Amino acid sequence: MSSSQNSGTKRMTSIARKLEWSFIWKKLGLFFGMDLLLFVLLFGGWLIDQEYTRLGGIMPDCKRSFALVEKEVDSRLFHGNHIAGSNLKKVVYKVQCGKAAQEENETHSGEESRVVEFQVYIYEPLIVIESLVFALLILQLLVTALEVNRESRHIKRVLAPIDEIALKADELSRMTFTEDKYQEIEEAISHLEPGETELLSLGDKDLQGIEAAMNNLLMRMRDSYRQQARFVNDASHELRTPIAVIEGYANMLSRWGREDEKVLDESIAAIQHESEHMKHLVEQLLFLARGDSGKTKLSIEPVPIKELMQEVYEESLMIDEEHRYRFCPQEDRVVVQADAMMLKQAVRILVDNAAKYTQKGDEIILACGAEEDGRPYLQVQDTGIGMAAQDVEHMFERFYRADDARSYQGTGLGLSIAKWIIDKHRGHFEILSRTELGTRIRIYF
Repeated sequence: MSSSQNSGTKRMTSIARKLEWSFIWKKLGLFFGMDLLLFVLLFGGWLIDQEYTRLGGIMPDCKRSFALVEKEVDSRLFHGNHIAGSNLKKVVYKVQCGKAAQEENETHSGEESRVVEFQVYIYEPLIVIESLVFALLILQLLVTALEVNRESRHIKRVLAPIDEIALKADELSRMTFTEDKYQEIEEAISHLEPGETELLSLGDKDLQGIEAAMNNLLMRMRDSYRQQARFVNDASHELRTPIAVIEGYANMLSRWGREDEKVLDESIAAIQHESEHMKHLVEQLLFLARGDSGKTKLSIEPVPIKELMQEVYEESLMIDEEHRYRFCPQEDRVVVQADAMMLKQAVRILVDNAAKYTQKGDEIILACGAEEDGRPYLQVQDTGIGMAAQDVEHMFERFYRADDARSYQGTGLGLSIAKWIIDKHRGHFEILSRTELGTRIRIYF
């Protein structure tokens, strides 16, 4: 191992040691604080117990104090003669009540109080409490030692990737590239064909890291290019149809529209319909384009999902009279952090899809609530044509339409927009679908 690797390893070891000591001091500070509090609580509990035992309760008008008894204490009160000379052994807890306490306050000379309710030596209970707390501290230290060992392994595991990155960076910084190696990379790139599978091959052990990084970049660029090319082709195909229809009816108008009123009415209706379809498609394309470029911003606020689904339900009843709608909220007070308009748009897309693939007169169910683990959800369920398992995997891809769905009017972009919106809310979809039975889509947050 080189000196730079040694220094890097020492630096990582030093960081690990600092983290370990930080963990130890935090643990010890927590334990000492707990033990001190326990000591105070136990000693205070013992004093209260003495008052209950000797006085039958806590008297609020009593005077309480700790006093040092001047006379010699009988050593038989303690666990051995070796403690007979300690001042702490002469400290008593003194309680005076009623008239005795008042007279004691008025007496500032060295005279003894005439009445003392009781006094008790505190040394023995202090020793017992101290022994208990000390035993607990020993146990805590043993637990800390075991946790330090486990924490040390955890710290090393966490720092291992950073250590590896530091060593690799150091290795790269020390790597000397000659002019030949630069030429080798340049030639390999210049001879690279734009094929689907061809990758960069340098054939040099020293350049394996660069070769792998560039090949990963190449694959990502090719995937991105393929997605863009497919998107442009699909968009062109979708736009070509309404344009061709509009052009055909415009030609009909120019030839027979002036004389034939039926041709005129039919052409105007078809042009209006296709224009609306094309406008809707362009709006969807623009939405996705703005989203991909990061220009669409969300306005996040607390949204009660029952109220949002209630709005969608009532709008669906007004817009679509051909299906039966039912709203089944599970809970009243479920709130999510979301952009209310965007979230409503995503649910509206799911409802439109459900209506599109469900026969007239059949039921569409809207629901919302929270799972047992607290996860909020929105649900749209239909009794339509359903989807096969292979179609469910691709249903959110742009312009994807299953074979059974091609006879229904649509652009194939709605679900892609819904997925973009839910992804931006860090949510996800769960789909349950069976052919000829229907589809249930849940949005989880």
